[in-house]
Amino acid sequence: MTRKLPSTASVAIAQDGAKLHAPAAARNAQALRNLLLDHAPKTGRALEIASGTGQHIVEFATALPGLHWQPTDIEAERRASIDAHVAEAGLSNVAPAAHLNAAEAGWHDAHAPFDLIVLVNLLHLISEAEVRTVITEAAKALRPQGVLVLYGPFKREGRLTSEGDVRFHDQLRTADPAIGYKDTLDMRRWLGDAGLTAVQTIEMPANNLAFVSRKI
Repeated sequence: MTRKLPSTASVAIAQDGAKLHAPAAARNAQALRNLLLDHAPKTGRALEIASGTGQHIVEFATALPGLHWQPTDIEAERRASIDAHVAEAGLSNVAPAAHLNAAEAGWHDAHAPFDLIVLVNLLHLISEAEVRTVITEAAKALRPQGVLVLYGPFKREGRLTSEGDVRFHDQLRTADPAIGYKDTLDMRRWLGDAGLTAVQTIEMPANNLAFVSRKI
């Protein structure tokens, strides 16, 4: 899943110790927190795929203390940042960050089961085949009635709906023709193919969308 991306795709600034700070994560943290408060189970096990700097997991675990959270990332530097943010926040419901490449088939065997799986701002950075693997594996890793939340920028029924989205999608496709914004119609089909139902598409700030679905 590692590939060369435009510099605007994932910006993280070094802070004290191992901590990293992503301005984008700071901007959308409250909206994502509110999304989970509305749709996530209140107890059980939760997995965050591609936790990045760790800013989000602190927000989520603070808002939903009845869930025990497992943050993950493929990069050691990001895992160190996650653990540093969690330690600073003094949270007892977050496990040490684990390595996970969610685009590789078979990972659910080692990590399941979960009541909630959350993924923020990754799907536009990986290929269609990788997205389908992420969704399929996440569905297998969920308990019955478990919830999958996917957030990021998407095409709406084949259309990019803002100048910023057109520009960013073009930058991604220039860096790697296999990546870029995925389409809402494809997302609903892929979620259904994976056995996930009650799919909701929720408008989020900054022209982003959240897909919330449930395993029956």
